[in-house]
Amino acid sequence: MMPPPLASLPPATSGEPLYRQVYERFRGAITQGTLKPGDRIPSARALAKDLGVARGTIEMAYSLLHAEGYVQPRGQAGTVVTPGLQAQPAARPSPPPARPDPDTWRQPPEPLPFQMGLPALDAFPRKIWARLGARHLRATQAADLSYPPADGLPALRTAIAAHLQVARGIHCTPDQVFITSGYRESLNLVIQALLQPGDQVWVEDPGYPPTRELLKHSGLTFAPVEVDSEGVIVSQGIAQAPQARAAIVTPAHQSPLSVTLSLTRRQALLDWAERHQRWIVEDDYDGEYRYVSRPLPALKSLDRHGRVLYAGTFSKVMFPGIRLAYLVAPAALVQRFEIVNRVLGNGIPGLTQALVSAFMTEGHFARHIQRMRRLYAERRNATAAGLAKVFGPGMPIDPQPGGMHLLVRMKGRHTDRELARRMLSNGLYAHALSRWATAASCGSGLLMSFTNIESQDRAEQLGRRILELM
Repeated sequence: MMPPPLASLPPATSGEPLYRQVYERFRGAITQGTLKPGDRIPSARALAKDLGVARGTIEMAYSLLHAEGYVQPRGQAGTVVTPGLQAQPAARPSPPPARPDPDTWRQPPEPLPFQMGLPALDAFPRKIWARLGARHLRATQAADLSYPPADGLPALRTAIAAHLQVARGIHCTPDQVFITSGYRESLNLVIQALLQPGDQVWVEDPGYPPTRELLKHSGLTFAPVEVDSEGVIVSQGIAQAPQARAAIVTPAHQSPLSVTLSLTRRQALLDWAERHQRWIVEDDYDGEYRYVSRPLPALKSLDRHGRVLYAGTFSKVMFPGIRLAYLVAPAALVQRFEIVNRVLGNGIPGLTQALVSAFMTEGHFARHIQRMRRLYAERRNATAAGLAKVFGPGMPIDPQPGGMHLLVRMKGRHTDRELARRMLSNGLYAHALSRWATAASCGSGLLMSFTNIESQDRAEQLGRRILELM
């Protein structure tokens, strides 16, 4: 008798070959226990007649079942399900993927208003970039198609070192610059080169959540150190976690509060690192963008004992799709980092590095930063004014000297989380401030980028949409 799974077949127009449909029906019946080990299955001739298909179609299906061990032909005795096979429970359908959530750090498919981490994509000089790309492609030689140097193209490392000396006050040689695919790779390089599982690391509180996640997944522990109007409270870190091996800080514009680490705190942090032989990772993700005065020199510029590792990125200055960043290691550690990077480095496409190198050496990079600094100052003021007009005193905006986002304060505890979720469901994007904190009581607030908000009218329009969601 023909088994139930083969009582009928969909027409051949379903797109799947008939022999494959027969195979799938038998395999499903066997794995689910409908056909048991030792059960006899119909002959190819009989099944072909019942289904109204060519005998060769059934023989192809049986041949595939036999090759995979589901059935065994026994000559005159016919074909049986292989003895000893174990039925498998039907697989449960996977739950549908959750909608992207601001707290999971997955970016939406298309840029959304107020989305953090995005520079002004409409203002990037795409024509210049395209011209440089065409020129480099035309000039490509066979040697350019080989693997790029593990630590980065010498031309790009040289260009970065020259830029840092002028713009950030950092004196370093090109061999101290390691090209990476982003902040996470830079931090992982530091972890693998200098730290051991179980080591403790200071992190700012509130602070960048992916930093804590990376430390945890690397077998390290983190000690949250509170932030006030002068930046991370170094004395608290020394008192609460004196055995910490390193500190990860954002001195230029603290992430997310955007306050600047005071000179007194900078000196105290450097003194702690030098006195106890600790390490400092300076994440200078948007140090170029300060609007109340000239950009402050980097913490690394004050380092006289080789305790600071400087992490920079092109994602915030150019565009995140470039996936390009860099790490400046102390001179005494260059050889150690070279060894670790040979093993762990992802490697960055040589063409990408060559384009960025040309973009920098021909002056486009410096001019672009100057233009963005003026543009961001305008958009920052316009966005803050528009939101303040709509939100009123009930949702004040923190005054900040620089950076690429605004902090809108909210009342209550964790009220920002639900609003951030509602915004995402309605085509807007913000981070909930309370998600960035661990022990610190930083309150509720929305972290909202202004870089892609073109005018005050646009900010007011979006602000009214947010009020409707509250």
